[in-house]
Amino acid sequence: MNASTLRIGTCSWKYPSWQGHVYSQAKGINYLKEYAQQYNTVEVDQWFWSLFKPGVKMPDAADVREYRDSVPDDFRFSVKVSNSITLTHYYQRDKSKPLEPNPHYLSVVLFNSFLSSLSPLHDILGPLIFQFEYLNRQKMPSQKQFLSQFADFIAKIPAGYPCGLETRNQNHLNAKYFDFLLEHRICPVFLQGYWMPSVVDLYDKWRDRIIQHSTVVIRLHGPHRTDIEEKTGKQWNRIVEPRDAELDGIARVASDLRDNGVEVYLNVNNHYEGCAPLTIQRIRERIDDQG
Repeated sequence: MNASTLRIGTCSWKYPSWQGHVYSQAKGINYLKEYAQQYNTVEVDQWFWSLFKPGVKMPDAADVREYRDSVPDDFRFSVKVSNSITLTHYYQRDKSKPLEPNPHYLSVVLFNSFLSSLSPLHDILGPLIFQFEYLNRQKMPSQKQFLSQFADFIAKIPAGYPCGLETRNQNHLNAKYFDFLLEHRICPVFLQGYWMPSVVDLYDKWRDRIIQHSTVVIRLHGPHRTDIEEKTGKQWNRIVEPRDAELDGIARVASDLRDNGVEVYLNVNNHYEGCAPLTIQRIRERIDDQG
């Protein structure tokens, strides 16, 4: 079997503190254009935050066009789908108040609008990531109901765009879930962090199903966002929490997927070790060592 593509990039990109690692200077540059000289993919997080009262915010057309003009044709964007589509209920500051349902949850009409807003990027779109928060029984009575609703939604949206599913419910990561992904040709999105199980352990357990996919996404996040922000002072230019053992395993998983013909998107967040570009360097060294 021929090896596939392994794409390693960051979650977001406009960090002035990456000067010297990625950027020539901290200000006055096209960050994405310089970024794309070193990496062939990036995860777009900014369009996820879209659910506001009384309306919904879609991606800005000028931003989308600028992003397309800043990267070469072999570059790929993985995009987190608007949370106005993936949130079952509005966020609540006051947890004592009743939940308020999100009227746009799994709206095909809204998703088509979101997809249309990304039209300048359509030729270089990687996975569209549907990220769902932890769903307690008040928000979603059962995994069966969740999968049924998502299957109905997927059947109605336009074909031809790679879709990925990320759950924050540990107990959903079972045979039913992985069989569902294969049946509906939805790529698995694995999250390292946020109290989710180890990506490596999940891979070793469900490898026979995972390697049947054409694409897999691995997102590296740390467990304690506040802690690492305090350690770095939000200056993302050094490793402050090295995760050597985890990276050894992640490199093994990514290499195995690639060598079995699976396209891999490995998206690294600053919050994982303190500096996403340096983490990527550490991953690449491990992958090179594995051949």
